[in-house]
Amino acid sequence: MTVTSVPSETHDPRPRAGTAAYRRTVIALVAAAVATFAQLWAVQPILPAIAEGFDTSAGQAALTVSLATGGLAGFTLIWSGIADRVGRARVIAISLLLATLLGFAAPFSTELWTLLLLRTLQGAALGGVSAAAVAYLAEEIHPADAPKATGLYIAGNPLGGMGGRLLAGFAADLGGWQWGVAANTLLGLVSLAVFVLVLPRSSRTAPAPRAAGDPGPLSLGRRLRAAATTRGLLPMYAQALLLMGAFMAVYNVLGFRLTDEPFGLSQAMASLLFLSYTAGMVGSAVAGSATLRWGRYRVLTLATLLLLVGIGGLFTTSLPLLFLALSLLTFAFFSAHATASAWVGFHAVTGRAQAAAVYTLAYYLGAGLFGWLGGVVYDAVGWNGTVVLALTLTVLAGLVALRLRRLPTPAQP
Repeated sequence: MTVTSVPSETHDPRPRAGTAAYRRTVIALVAAAVATFAQLWAVQPILPAIAEGFDTSAGQAALTVSLATGGLAGFTLIWSGIADRVGRARVIAISLLLATLLGFAAPFSTELWTLLLLRTLQGAALGGVSAAAVAYLAEEIHPADAPKATGLYIAGNPLGGMGGRLLAGFAADLGGWQWGVAANTLLGLVSLAVFVLVLPRSSRTAPAPRAAGDPGPLSLGRRLRAAATTRGLLPMYAQALLLMGAFMAVYNVLGFRLTDEPFGLSQAMASLLFLSYTAGMVGSAVAGSATLRWGRYRVLTLATLLLLVGIGGLFTTSLPLLFLALSLLTFAFFSAHATASAWVGFHAVTGRAQAAAVYTLAYYLGAGLFGWLGGVVYDAVGWNGTVVLALTLTVLAGLVALRLRRLPTPAQP
């Protein structure tokens, strides 16, 4: 039988906001986000301690972040194909379990290359969460509430990132960088338990349903081709690459900036500036509602402009002003990221999982490449050079986004 019309909202069985199934799904996915980003960014605030412990430069120490994000980016497409076969919820659980096991091994590294290898593998394992989570919400939550659910999931990114960074900074002050990594691995283990126990049982083991318009038996190659050729998706991927690159270029060397002159903060005190991530949680959470009111392009444009203002404020040598600038740029970045990632999930009718995976790949390629480049620039010319790099990437993202101004709504069978 051929479906010729879209089911009315009344007959759509997927959970709506306010229902128990919706709340449990969102809580479980937020826990997965916390586990992912606490472990992924665990080393970022303690890069100075890692550089000192292995007697290396800021650029070399930054590889512990960049290789993890690169591993994540490289495996998102592989995980997306696995998720199509075994189910997205199951892939998320397997991904977190593998990453946690690798995280427990990392503190025992005695050579930098060993730590870099384990971090690369851990990032590759975490790719399963990023490849499956947004597509899972787009398919399992009612379309009217999927943007809000996606925004709440994205809010779990800065929650995990901030909590992990704070935990790592204080733990590293007590026992070195090893304690910082171990503390975040324990946090990841607890979050994994929450995900497994809270996610509704009926959704946890069933393979993900096909997206509207996806005929099902298409090969992975054809779904990837759709993800690459659908009009409007490439500029969305560029937002992930360039904006995440700008964001990571700043945050990867922030610890060095704060522990160097003129601030001279301790590792624990420097990690407190990662409280600016609370602004990211707010930005992610409000982005979904804002796009429903003003439209995706307007929200993305405003977020990019605010990001430019926040990055421009990083030239200051005043600690309070630096914190305000970090808060503004973090709010703006996560607003833009939540908007663009949800837009991809909405716009990709065929090959939705692969489109989400390509977006994730671009996101973490930006983090890995430009996050590492930010450390190289910092070694060469200092903090101001890294800030200029971030400004340049943000301007490029805004120019590319002009192609999204009159993007038509995709046809829904």
